Amino acid sequence: MTSRRRFLATLAATAALPAAGWAEVGSPDYLAAAREPDGTFALFGLTAQGQDTLRIPLPARGHAAAGHPVRAQAVAFARRPGTYALVIDCARGTVLHRLAAPEGHHFSGHGTYSLDATTLYTAEIEDATGIGQIGFWDVDSGYARSGWIASGGIGPHEILRLPGREVIVVANGGIVVAPDDDRTKLNIDTMRPSLSYLAPTGGVIDRVELDSDLRKNSIRHLAIADDGTVALAMQWEGDGDIMPPLLGLHRMGHKPVLCDLPGPVASRVQGYAGSVAASAQGQSVAITCPRGGLAALFDGNGAYIGKIERPDICGVSPAEIGFTATDGLGGLSRIADNRLQPLRATERAWDNHLVRI
Repeated sequence: MTSRRRFLATLAATAALPAAGWAEVGSPDYLAAAREPDGTFALFGLTAQGQDTLRIPLPARGHAAAGHPVRAQAVAFARRPGTYALVIDCARGTVLHRLAAPEGHHFSGHGTYSLDATTLYTAEIEDATGIGQIGFWDVDSGYARSGWIASGGIGPHEILRLPGREVIVVANGGIVVAPDDDRTKLNIDTMRPSLSYLAPTGGVIDRVELDSDLRKNSIRHLAIADDGTVALAMQWEGDGDIMPPLLGLHRMGHKPVLCDLPGPVASRVQGYAGSVAASAQGQSVAITCPRGGLAALFDGNGAYIGKIERPDICGVSPAEIGFTATDGLGGLSRIADNRLQPLRATERAWDNHLVRI
């Protein structure tokens, strides 16, 4: 019979083993949540060719995920307004930790890691006021809560970190929603979306608001090129007859460049960009518009290139050439040379985001 002392020694030795790397789970390029045909939900690891490398069940609908840059660990965020996030050991298919949002707050569905990957940053919203904060979680202490800073605005949604820098970029959507119904928006007439650049110490490095006539253009999603150019995707909460730009490009210390869609395309998309991706070197940017059944392509200066037709397309992320995209009908596709190349058809309904590891 194994003694208690020997059991504890074995357990300690197991805990001290280095965490598995991504190569041990098939080297996925992306993470994406989906609804299965039987109505269950899961998080998938996907290669650039659209093949599965892992499948982890989720207790409810997922939104986005954050992949640890070295360890085969992913943090799956609940669909907003979610109060939990699951830290998943992708090598063993087990939940390592369940993170709970602070009392009176909820997660917004997105997170990112610090430059040294020792801290997870999460976007969080106070239920009563919509005031945003960025939560800190200590990775090496079992993702224990280690602090927070203000997000610099109302209703933060996606957050990312500038490449090679400890600067947190926050899309503050500007919207306060009802605590018991996230579809009821309480402050449309007074909303003030913003883009914030934050130091982990809480200092605001830069903060951008759109002109007053675009203050109902909620800044929701982000992508960042290697040179630090931030692409921001927006969702219009104003008059449906107005067709505002849904993509902006920004560099710290400069004014944002707003990128217009041609009239016929703008009228189709109903003021809604679901996700955004930038190529590594920033030569091209894509926004997805699932309500219009298309992705719109722009060059690195914000000039419109063209559109790609695909029903319910939403998830998008950079590929070695062009972009990889997912849709709610189960498709995985490559966008390159202004064309759509189907990679794989599944019976899943892919959720909004395709996250590159």
